[in-house]
Amino acid sequence: MSKKMIALCACPMGLAHTFMSAEAIRKAAVEMGYDIKVETQGADGIKNELTATDIREAGIIIHAVAVTPLGMERFEGCEVYEVGLQDIIKNPKGIIKEIEEDLAQ
Repeated sequence: MSKKMIALCACPMGLAHTFMSAEAIRKAAVEMGYDIKVETQGADGIKNELTATDIREAGIIIHAVAVTPLGMERFEGCEVYEVGLQDIIKNPKGIIKEIEEDLAQ
């Protein structure tokens, strides 16, 4: 499995939870040895936008969202793990471990 992970974070207001979840995922992924890129879709628009190459090379794709993100067609044909914003903020390493276990099966 690739040690590359990408995530997309978005909430209805695009303020605190978007960025709290992005930081939680980023910190946990780095601590677990992943190369990580996180796109946020918030009040200030799309930041750090995921490219086709980012998506193609990712071993894990996480969407921590409370709204339907823009550009969902980019992920067609990909296995995307959708998680709640609160869940990823509270337990990012646990969620990543669950995804790793699922992918190992």
